[in-house]
Amino acid sequence: GRVMAEQGVSGRQRIINAIGFSYAGLISTFKNEAVSRQQLVLTVILMPVARWLDQGIVEKVLLISFLLPVLIVELIKSAIESAIDRIGIEQHELSARAKDTASAAVFLALLNAFFIWLSILIFVWFDKFMNTYSDSQSTRCTIDRSSLRPV
Repeated sequence: GRVMAEQGVSGRQRIINAIGFSYAGLISTFKNEAVSRQQLVLTVILMPVARWLDQGIVEKVLLISFLLPVLIVELIKSAIESAIDRIGIEQHELSARAKDTASAAVFLALLNAFFIWLSILIFVWFDKFMNTYSDSQSTRCTIDRSSLRPV
């Protein structure tokens, strides 16, 4: 097993080890969990979409920053499931509850990301619609200022 508190391991080496363990965890999760791969693909697709949208930096950062918690919670869910599966494969109410709760956390993270994306996309669409509408209205209602006489 991996032990972070090994005797004689320097602070720098511990950081290097931690990065290696994190990388191994990412690879293991995405290798063994189909849902994690799907969420990663969705994140990889949506990140450029967020950058492409014609909005300010705050909206872009919000769109991207609400994708990452979905992956983070999915990793935690996978860790919980792996630990429970290691304990035993027999059915137990507490094991089921822990897995269901972790799954619910992923669902809430997805729901949160969905509503943030939906809100910002509606705002983008509404803003474009209103600008297009006001531009088209202003061209129809022009006033010929040359015919105006001073009072």
